[in-house]
Amino acid sequence: MKIEDILKERILVLDGAMGTMIQRYPLTEDDFRGVRFKDHAHPLKGDNDLLSITQPGIIQQIHREYLEAGADIIETNTFSSTSIAQADYQLQDIAYELNYESARIAKAVVDEFSNQTPHKPRYVAGALGPTNKTASLSPNVNDPGYRAITFDELVEAYYTQTRGLMEGGVDLLLVETIFDTLNAKAALFAIQNYFEDSGRQVPVMVSGTITDASGRTLSGQTTEAFMISVTHVPLLSIGLNCALGANQLRPYLQVMARESETFVSAYPNAGLPNEFGHYDQTPDEMAAQIEEYLKEGLVNIVGGCCGSTPDHIRKIAEVAAKYKPRVVEVAHA
Repeated sequence: MKIEDILKERILVLDGAMGTMIQRYPLTEDDFRGVRFKDHAHPLKGDNDLLSITQPGIIQQIHREYLEAGADIIETNTFSSTSIAQADYQLQDIAYELNYESARIAKAVVDEFSNQTPHKPRYVAGALGPTNKTASLSPNVNDPGYRAITFDELVEAYYTQTRGLMEGGVDLLLVETIFDTLNAKAALFAIQNYFEDSGRQVPVMVSGTITDASGRTLSGQTTEAFMISVTHVPLLSIGLNCALGANQLRPYLQVMARESETFVSAYPNAGLPNEFGHYDQTPDEMAAQIEEYLKEGLVNIVGGCCGSTPDHIRKIAEVAAKYKPRVVEVAHA
């Protein structure tokens, strides 16, 4: 059964935060390095994506916990697996391998769960993060015309990431946490190029980030402008994630649910961070706020971002099971 058909029948649950779960492990610099990168010249602690190579058992276990909690879709551990982001650790040369291995790990766990419950298939979404560069804005306040990255450089990096994820076995591709739509357009262009070159394709999901109470992305777009900017590409879903908690995200999700002609996703943070950068929202509190989305019929896919754990996803899954998914209708001009 195609995921498009399942989405018409029920709300699908996305997993929660990978970084939040990794932080539960007291990992040292040596743990991140493993044997292979023992003599690497640059510090590697904090490069969570590298753990797919050096500590694959940890990543596998996190995926398993989210699936046990009720997730239908899990994301690969590849948020920063572009050559651009990995340059911070001088590991840009292993970008393809990071994506391939992360996809392979996630797919093996998903297949294990799907085989146990054929009536409830699980899916792997290959995560393509925003990178740590922006194509639309200058990082130098004294030189507004300067750009730290070009569109073509982004396309090249995203193509390599897409190739690794696809050859590793993902079922979906998720361009997520978009703060600069030009970066996202580069990712979507790279994905389309790969599909054409390889003759293979999977459904594509897109998720943007409203950065504050202005209701705009970091590059200045409103929710509607963001949607218009990316829907030239055939998408499985469009949605919002990160930056805000469920309550704060709701008005922008309402706009998206009203205007979108495709499925809508939402995976907010577990509230807003406290003064120490930690997320205090309990699973029950988060699920109660997300239930408001469900009562209004705003979403087809729901999950958690920063601060969310398998406990949060379990409560969200319980609530989601009680409601019908958003009905996809063609928007009127």
